[in-house]
Amino acid sequence: MAVQQEIRLVPRILIYLVVGIFSVGCLMPFLLIISGSFTDEAEIITKGFAFIPNKVSYAPWVMIYHDIRRIINGYIITVTVTVAGTLLSLLVTAMLAYPLSVPTLKYRNYIAFFAFFTMIFYGGMVPWYIIVSRVLHLRNTIFALILPYTVNAWNMFLLRNFFRTIPKEIPESAKIDGAGELTIFTRLILPLAKPGLATVGLFVALGYWNDWWLGLMFIENHRLFPVQLLLRAIISNVQFLRSATASAVQSDASGILPAEGVKMATGLVTIGPIIFLYPFVQKYFIKGIIVGAVKG
Repeated sequence: MAVQQEIRLVPRILIYLVVGIFSVGCLMPFLLIISGSFTDEAEIITKGFAFIPNKVSYAPWVMIYHDIRRIINGYIITVTVTVAGTLLSLLVTAMLAYPLSVPTLKYRNYIAFFAFFTMIFYGGMVPWYIIVSRVLHLRNTIFALILPYTVNAWNMFLLRNFFRTIPKEIPESAKIDGAGELTIFTRLILPLAKPGLATVGLFVALGYWNDWWLGLMFIENHRLFPVQLLLRAIISNVQFLRSATASAVQSDASGILPAEGVKMATGLVTIGPIIFLYPFVQKYFIKGIIVGAVKG
């Protein structure tokens, strides 16, 4: 019996070892970013990045600290856009995906084709810009950072396939008891679809959090800049100043502006909230992505 238990432990130890090595490999880039944000710029240029810097420099963080008020305001805008956009996107996507998962819905295949058509063909940037800015009048409003990404066809099909895995007897029994479609959708379907909603919600939240393109296209008011766009502007300014003053500091390496260090520091500034979000949806994520992609 003891020998059999030891034999069974060998595969488990190997699995833990492989998972541990893989986890360390995933952690290494993050540690390299932390080290790079505290590494002197001249050392990065001459020797590249290292896990333990030979010469520590706080210049990147000092430069970011000078814009701390703008960064905090950008964080508020980004958090607001991410939370509101994710909730709105989940609501609209679920309200579109669930009817398309019902076999008795008339013309559901035509509607699904129209959604699929948008995944293949794109109308172009100019018509899209005209609709958002001149037709909907969203320019320089926070809604310009939310509404354009509200519906994504790929997320809709993923959620539709997940809705198809819910036994059809559940809504049918609710109809027999007198429940309406809205009651069935809100009280039965959505609670059962938590894995699929968590999966799509994570995708949507990542898209909103990392987006700077909408701000660049439609926002001119600096108070509405999301944090990603604000940090992109900081990096661009540092790189411009570095290139403009390169000839003046060639003889003094200590005068080089920390362009690479600022990139690493801004990466750390923006990555934190998403890392803390993932553990809350992890238990739903794997199930949601597998069921939503395979079934149906």
